[in-house]
Amino acid sequence: MKNKLLSAVASLALMGGVATAQTTIEMTSAFGKNLPILGTAAVDFSVMMNNISSDVEIVHFDPGKLVPTLEALDAVSNGSVDASYATSGYWQGKIGAASLFAAVPFGPEAGEFLGWILYDDGAKLWQKMYDDNGYNVHVTPCGLIAPETSGWFKNEINSVEDLQGLNMRFFGLGAKVMQKLGVSTSLLAGGDIFPALERGAIDATEFSMPRIDARLGFHKLVKYNYFPGWHQPSTLFELLINKDVWDDLGETGQAQIEVACLATITKNLAEGEATNFAAMVEATEENGVILKQWNDEMMGAFSGAWSEVVTELSDGDPFFQEVWADLQEYREGYKVWSSNIYMKR
Repeated sequence: MKNKLLSAVASLALMGGVATAQTTIEMTSAFGKNLPILGTAAVDFSVMMNNISSDVEIVHFDPGKLVPTLEALDAVSNGSVDASYATSGYWQGKIGAASLFAAVPFGPEAGEFLGWILYDDGAKLWQKMYDDNGYNVHVTPCGLIAPETSGWFKNEINSVEDLQGLNMRFFGLGAKVMQKLGVSTSLLAGGDIFPALERGAIDATEFSMPRIDARLGFHKLVKYNYFPGWHQPSTLFELLINKDVWDDLGETGQAQIEVACLATITKNLAEGEATNFAAMVEATEENGVILKQWNDEMMGAFSGAWSEVVTELSDGDPFFQEVWADLQEYREGYKVWSSNIYMKR
C-alpha cells in the first residue's frame, strides 16, 4: 500500500488546515480485463470504487503483472501485493475447504449461495478459514456468476469409460470428482488453456460460461460442449485485501469497498445472464459447436463420485466438516422456500 498526498503540506498559519491523504491499493486480478464477465467484474469494481471514494483508489493489474495468479493469496498475506480479485477455489491446494466458498458440485445456485454468504454463516466462516490458516487477509465477496458449462471435449462422451485416460483442465472440487472417474486433471489459468489444448498437453477442458469460453477460442480445437455445469452451479469471487491495509482504511473506506463489491455482484450476475444465450447461438450456427446434455448415467456417476469426495475431504478436516455441515443445514432450510415458491420448468 502506498499513501500519496493529494495536496502539498503547507504552513497551518498560511493554509488554515491540513493536507488530506488517499490510500492507493494495487490489486492483481486473476482474470484479464478483456475477458467478458470474469475480467470485466474486477474492472467494474475498480471503476465504481474510484468513482465513489475520495479516500481509496484501486489500481487494477491484469494476471501476472504483479504476481502469478496462483500465488496471489500468499502475496496479499505477506504484503507484497495489496489486494487480489480471484476465487477461493484457486487455493484448493492450500486449504481443504477453500472451494466451498467458490463453487460446490451439485450445490447452491446463485441466489441460494448468496443468501448463505450474506445472511447466514457463510461470510463469517469464509474469514475464519483464512484466519485459522494464518493468512493475514480480509475477504469480501465481490462477484457471482450463474452456472458454467461442464466441459469441452474432442469426442462425444456417452459413458464413464469415455472419460478414462483423458487429461483435462478442471477447477476446484469438481476436479476431484473427475479424478474419481479416471480423468487426470490440472488447474491452468485461462490464458494457458488454449495453448495446452493446441499442443496436446490436455485433451479436454472446462473454464467458464459460453461467452467467456468463446473469447478463449476453445471451439477452434474442440467441438463438443457439455451441459449442465454440475461442478459449478454458481461461482463466487472474492476481494482479498492485506489485513493491515484493510485496518488502515478506516470505517468509511471499508464501507465504500463493501458497497462497490455488492454492486459488482449485481452487475456480474446480470452480465452473465444477459449475454450467454447469444454466445451459444453463435457457437452452434457459426462455429460448429455441438451442445450436449449429460445423460442420466453420467449425471449419476458425477453425483456418486461427489458423495465419495465429500466423505474423504471431511475425514480428518474439522473445518471442512464445520463448513459442509453449516451449508447443508442452510440448504435444508432453503428447500422449504425453494420447493414451494419457484415454478417447475
